[in-house]
Amino acid sequence: MNLKVDVAEENEKSIVSLIGEIDAYTAPQLKESLLPLTRIDSQLIEVDLEDVNYMDSTGLGVFISALKSTKENNSHLKLVNLQERVLRLFKITGLDEIIDITTAIRGGNQNGQI
Repeated sequence: MNLKVDVAEENEKSIVSLIGEIDAYTAPQLKESLLPLTRIDSQLIEVDLEDVNYMDSTGLGVFISALKSTKENNSHLKLVNLQERVLRLFKITGLDEIIDITTAIRGGNQNGQI
């Protein structure tokens, strides 16, 4: 499967929409698109993962690199709209504790609300 990366700019915010799978084959493409955005001072990078139905540890590595870069460059990384199976990967690894994640899980309720 391929990965489609779409970047839209809004003032001091970059919205990165992803469609497809993040794995060893597609992670370099994601890294190439995402990391330069994290190097912009005071930039908010919002990554929309709604249409990502699979991610492996290689994808986690890209997000860890992006998080490290945001801390070094005074920018902020936020992940939104994660599907349950992708969110589970962040929870299992404990990365949900250090990465800003806003969940709106399809097929489930958000923050306990219906």
